[in-house]
Amino acid sequence: MGAGYHPVLDFIDRELESFSNLCAAITVLGEVTPRAMDLISSLGERFSAHLVAAVLQANGTPGEAIMADEIVVTDDTFGAANPQLDLTTERVRARVIPLLERGGVPVVTGFMGATPEGYVTTLGRGGSDYTAAILGYAVDADEVWIWTDVDGVMTADPRIVPDARTLRRISYTEAAEMAYFGAKVLHPKTVRPAVEKGIPIRIVNTFNPDHPGTLIVKDSVRDGRAVKAVTMIPRLALITVEGRGMLGVPGVAARVFEAVAHEGVSVLMISQSSSEQSICFLVEENAGERVVHALEQAFAKELEQGHIDRIWAEHNVVIIAAVGAGMRHTPGVAATIFGALGERRINVLSIAQGSSEYNLSLVVSDQDAHEAVRAIHAAFQLGDPAR
Repeated sequence: MGAGYHPVLDFIDRELESFSNLCAAITVLGEVTPRAMDLISSLGERFSAHLVAAVLQANGTPGEAIMADEIVVTDDTFGAANPQLDLTTERVRARVIPLLERGGVPVVTGFMGATPEGYVTTLGRGGSDYTAAILGYAVDADEVWIWTDVDGVMTADPRIVPDARTLRRISYTEAAEMAYFGAKVLHPKTVRPAVEKGIPIRIVNTFNPDHPGTLIVKDSVRDGRAVKAVTMIPRLALITVEGRGMLGVPGVAARVFEAVAHEGVSVLMISQSSSEQSICFLVEENAGERVVHALEQAFAKELEQGHIDRIWAEHNVVIIAAVGAGMRHTPGVAATIFGALGERRINVLSIAQGSSEYNLSLVVSDQDAHEAVRAIHAAFQLGDPAR
């Protein structure tokens, strides 16, 4: 190996030695703190940035590795830290822009940052894409490009729907809705810094670089379709709290979700009957029984007195979401969806639509999920080229 690589190997050796010392300390303590876990999780990015920069230099390009903990300032929510954009912008402009002006190529670690005190943090799932958007915000980029392994944001998962196609252009809101409801191309957090400055985000394929990908912009482009895409979140449990004694009693919903929050469980979708006799909501499958137990304890008195009849979980269910800005004020969208599902004899367990009208969500059993996605995709002719 050439001499030019030796500084990189020296860096990696030092980092591995620090890692070894940290592991020894963890072994002695018998536990690992979130702060220590973030430091450990950042090592791969550190190595990668230095190696990529070294390869660029060896090929005549002035690459320079920059550790994001030097420039991305976050709070101390280890494992899912939130960036402090003002402080980050100051540091990025002081460190990155001079390098760009000299003709250098910054190779910045994704996924990580640091508190103002210098403790390493990580940004959570999708953290590398999030870092790109943060840097784009800080330097007032014309566009942020996210290189991934697909041709962009698609109308559905192509493993489920063979004729799914790439969307050429969608809005920030549509992208966030799709990401929340299971489209793994982009994490919902990624769009936040870009939204604040109106910076477009382009999703492009590393393995197909000639494909234009998907451009995510502020305003949706109307293509004559009410629905742009169909997504799904699998492996969920539908929790129902039901009882005639709930009718007109204030605070029941607050107590339900307080009990769920106390368990540290996120609620993915909520639906309540207009008669107020039942509330149902979705949580991850592995939290279902724990949530039911917590609710039974929280409402033990009401269950004993018969004000609440029962609390139960229906397992192995899936949220299907139809997403699109064109759904706003477009009559017949729900009729088309439920007509398509009815033709295929798919039973809908629960329904919810946000007031923004950017998505309509419904719950079906796991065994019906793929057929439901295909039915809705076909009903709105999403596989056809844009009109």
